[in-house]
Amino acid sequence: MLQVKGLNTYYGDSHILRGADVDIPTATSVGLLGRNGMGKTTLIRSVMGYVRPASGQVLLDGQNVTGWTPEKMARRGIGYVPEGRGIFPNLSVRENLVMSARAGIDGRRDWTFDRVMATFPRLAERLSHGGQQLSGGEQQMLSIGRALMTNPRLMILDEATEGLAPLIVAEIWRVIGDIRATGIATLIVDRDWRKVLAHTDQAVVMEKGRIVRQGASADLLASPAVLEEVLGV
Repeated sequence: MLQVKGLNTYYGDSHILRGADVDIPTATSVGLLGRNGMGKTTLIRSVMGYVRPASGQVLLDGQNVTGWTPEKMARRGIGYVPEGRGIFPNLSVRENLVMSARAGIDGRRDWTFDRVMATFPRLAERLSHGGQQLSGGEQQMLSIGRALMTNPRLMILDEATEGLAPLIVAEIWRVIGDIRATGIATLIVDRDWRKVLAHTDQAVVMEKGRIVRQGASADLLASPAVLEEVLGV
């Protein structure tokens, strides 16, 4: 479904992505691993159109979508939960969700407002609260719920559990498992590599802007020596 081919991305004179290649098949969950500063978020931002690559291609269903704007990528079925959550603080929980509601590109509306409320009961208790009034965990739930309201076929989650309390972290991983079970493809970045590998089919490892390892998540989980080499675990 989504192919990244030979992406090179710069921030000024700094060469961040160096020929990155990633494939995300339909209904497949992929983990993106690497130490801090290895280019994971830059890869995501290059795919989503927040940063334009200097060279390489992003292909969606075989179509070259390199450099498309984020809103155009979203309308092609890519849901994005950014690092830092990115909710609208001056809108209520209900408004944050309803403003993003739409059918998927195939016309399906599997993820409705009621389904999001059932998935995140805590949000149902805070519908009139402004985004800035929520705890960090509630904001993360809202960010995920908002992306689901777009009925995506691919969800990209960048550090979805960062800075959250253990009980909230467990809840987020439960929801990620539920999303995966519905057939939505996912690309997951998280510092807890064990959780990432447990919730994905495949994984790729980045080091200094390059993909240095890739394969079945179960195989990587069973290869601690490889992980120690590239992740410093």
